[in-house]
Amino acid sequence: MYLKTIAEGEATGRVAEIYEKQKASMGFVMETAKCMTTRPDLLPIYTDFSDQIRAGFSLGMREWRLVTLISAKHIPSTYCSYVYSGMLVADLGSKEMVLAVQQDFRNAGLPARDVEMLAYAEKITIDASKVTRVDIDRLRAVGFTDPQISDIALCASFRAFISRFFDAVGTTPEDVYVDEDPAFKAAMTVGKKF
Repeated sequence: MYLKTIAEGEATGRVAEIYEKQKASMGFVMETAKCMTTRPDLLPIYTDFSDQIRAGFSLGMREWRLVTLISAKHIPSTYCSYVYSGMLVADLGSKEMVLAVQQDFRNAGLPARDVEMLAYAEKITIDASKVTRVDIDRLRAVGFTDPQISDIALCASFRAFISRFFDAVGTTPEDVYVDEDPAFKAAMTVGKKF
C-alpha cells in the first residue's frame, strides 16, 4: 500500500465494525477495505454502496463474477483478476474453463446469453462511449431485461472505477487470492505484477 491506512488495532467506529465483519467472514481484512481508510469517512460509504449493488444485482453471482473477470482484464486489474478468477473456478467447473473465458469468452463454449453479456461489459470497460442501441438490442434478443442490462452496466462501470482506485493507491492481493499454478497466475496477471 502506498498510502498510510488505519491498522486493524487502530480502527474505531464503523471502520472497526467493517474490519471485524471481514475478519469474521474471511479470516482477514482485505487490502481493498484498508485502502479506503486514507479517507475513513469513505469506507462505510464504499462498503454500503458495494453491498447494496451486489444485494440488488438482478443476475446471479456467477454473472457478477464473469462480468468482473472480463472487466478486470481490460482495466487492467491484476488484483481483481486474481480474486474473481479463483471464485469462478467453482462456478465454471475448472481452471481451464476460467482460462478459456478470460482469454476468449466468445469461443469458450459459454451460452449465447453469457457471450452477449460479456461483450457488453467488455465494450463498457474499454470505451463506454462506443455503446449503441444495437448493443442493447442484442442483449434484449437473448432475454435480458432492462434492469438486468442496467445491472451489467453498473457492475462493469463500478469495477472500472474501483479497480483503478485500488491500483492507484497500491493495494496488493492477499496470498489466498494468488494461485500457485504459474500458468494460471501468469494468465490472470493482466496489469501490475505481484
